[in-house]
Amino acid sequence: MVDLTPPRIEMSVDIGDGRRLGVAEYGPASGRPVLWFHGTPGGRRQIPESLRSRLPGDDIRLIVVERPGYGASTPHAYPNVVAVTDDVGALLDALAVDRFAVAGLSGGGPYALACGYAFPDQVVAVSILGGVTPHVGPDASPGGLVRLLAPLGPVTGPLARPVGAIFQGLVVVLAPLLGTTAIDLTARLFPEGDRLVFAEPENKLMFLDDIVRTVRGGLPGPALDLRVFLRDWGFRLGDVRVPVHFWQGDADPIVTIDQARRMADQIPDATFVLRPEESHLGGFAAAHEAVARAMAHWEELE
Repeated sequence: MVDLTPPRIEMSVDIGDGRRLGVAEYGPASGRPVLWFHGTPGGRRQIPESLRSRLPGDDIRLIVVERPGYGASTPHAYPNVVAVTDDVGALLDALAVDRFAVAGLSGGGPYALACGYAFPDQVVAVSILGGVTPHVGPDASPGGLVRLLAPLGPVTGPLARPVGAIFQGLVVVLAPLLGTTAIDLTARLFPEGDRLVFAEPENKLMFLDDIVRTVRGGLPGPALDLRVFLRDWGFRLGDVRVPVHFWQGDADPIVTIDQARRMADQIPDATFVLRPEESHLGGFAAAHEAVARAMAHWEELE
């Protein structure tokens, strides 16, 4: 029997203008905060058990924030990636968080970097696991899945809600009938390295548990993410002044190794960890390492 460590608390936080952000916290309430940005798609429970179970011993309060259009978060179209930091500022105030680290997986990577840029006096470090790279502008390293989806850019706004509603309907119908078998079927669409991640019983349960909750709001989130990925992010990578650590698989077709290296090379204080023969979702295996590396900077400041 596979069991997942549940969140310590789940809630939606009022950030003003009639909007709310869905949040889940793992680890002790008194722990050192880490803000986690989930992948695309994903939600507040997209956290591997290998990380969840170690948070109490590490004294870490992991705060997972659902972006607009995911789970309990109100749909909202950001003009660019850096605009997320206005919402993050409101969230930090509501949760009484001052100093914090940041981590981002896949589609959460750009938002994590935006926080490193916007909160240089509060962010101790940023960790990026297979993070999406800029598609346009002076920092661009176009390629991977974002380039393939770029032709859909003009319709991401109008189609965000109807496409999300269709996906929601499929999950609502299939999840109770198929359970983790639905995850097995989904895994066939992914590269071999990612299929190994899906094959782990704990990961199967995590993905199923997360997506069932994530679709409850209709799931326009992926289209809203793509909309800003295709635009200038609103800040330059060279202006991110906090330490940034990257983990990247060299067999990743969604974010290629060349894209990831180019992004890391543009950040003044960056390290790059190559994970051989690993595909896109392999970042889940490095989740604890990524959080621990960021928190090491916290210890340097104490």
